[in-house]
Amino acid sequence: MRGLIERLSLALRRRLPGWAVPPAPSPRLGREPLDHVILLDGTLGSLKPGQMTSIGLIYRFLRSAHPRASLYYGKGLQWREWRELSELWFGWGVEAQIERAYGWLASRYRPGDRIFIIGYSRGAFAARSLAGMIGRVGLLTAEAAIERNVRSAWRLYQGTAQAQGAEAFHRALCHPDCPIEFVGVFDTVMGLGFQLPVLWMLSEPRYRFHDHHLGAHVRHGCQALALDETRSIFEPLIWESEATAAGRIEQCWFRGTHGDIGGQLVDFEEARPLANIPLVWMLERAQAAGLDLPEGWAAAFPTDPGAPSIGSWRRFGKMFLLRAPRVVGRDASECLHPSVPETYRKRLTRRLRAASPPDGSVEGRAHDEARGRSGRVEATVLHAADLTARDPG
Repeated sequence: MRGLIERLSLALRRRLPGWAVPPAPSPRLGREPLDHVILLDGTLGSLKPGQMTSIGLIYRFLRSAHPRASLYYGKGLQWREWRELSELWFGWGVEAQIERAYGWLASRYRPGDRIFIIGYSRGAFAARSLAGMIGRVGLLTAEAAIERNVRSAWRLYQGTAQAQGAEAFHRALCHPDCPIEFVGVFDTVMGLGFQLPVLWMLSEPRYRFHDHHLGAHVRHGCQALALDETRSIFEPLIWESEATAAGRIEQCWFRGTHGDIGGQLVDFEEARPLANIPLVWMLERAQAAGLDLPEGWAAAFPTDPGAPSIGSWRRFGKMFLLRAPRVVGRDASECLHPSVPETYRKRLTRRLRAASPPDGSVEGRAHDEARGRSGRVEATVLHAADLTARDPG
């Protein structure tokens, strides 16, 4: 009977959109533990030439560098034809992106496996939501990972007054415990749709249940942030760290705009060495959290702190007229990457601690002088006019 249920479950999963992936590993208890790496791309990001972001580069790299890893790549929202325009404008496809990744992971995860989740932009929002969904509702067992249950898990995650239902769902259908080794995000944004007057209000309220704290079930959380971004729609979602999260969260600021941080360069490959800096940093952190990478892997991603930035005014960037400088230093987990030029640092009115190395030890100056009485870091505004980097236009 158990075998029949498993065969039916697998057949259903193969028929679901977005789950047409290689067959899941055998559920035999004797198999070796796997590393499940989920990669969620930003809007218009894909594996096609000219559309590949740092998420796509990481996926392509891990396919050869970590052949035993169980990899999932979720492309960003696309615009191939006019009927898909509404999803692009309003961000409605993010929900499906999260559900597909959750269903894929549930169908493959076995106790003892390790989970790594990495995302960029809207995909970063999806990555954090996926981790939050697992923490609040649980991860379905492989036998229970059918479309109906995945939808139920999503609805329970969205609800704020359904704690009892979520607990019952977890006990009946989910693994008792499902830790996540690493959540890494490139410049998480809440702007799920293009922020035009009135229209943006139709999409964002659906996703405001998102938790700004890193769940206790996530062992390591890292975020790469853009110092030079000014577009209001790309206001970053900063994790709010607590005393219990000390050492688990690192949010690091880099020179560059939103596209530089996530490697979404379109046709401006001159900026790739700059975009590779946060990419290498992210993989270093994932490696420190347990992701198996070959010796000398960083050579695959050449870096140059002096490389040009893609800026925020190229192509569709000109559409976004609402702009404001980003605020740096709102949380004690924030730091400046060593590659940030000294000219940037001198214009900060408060110090941030130097970035700690991948082994987790803490180096550099303490930043107690930047703390207020509440223990939170006082806000420091970086004005675009004060920065030495300029958009190449």
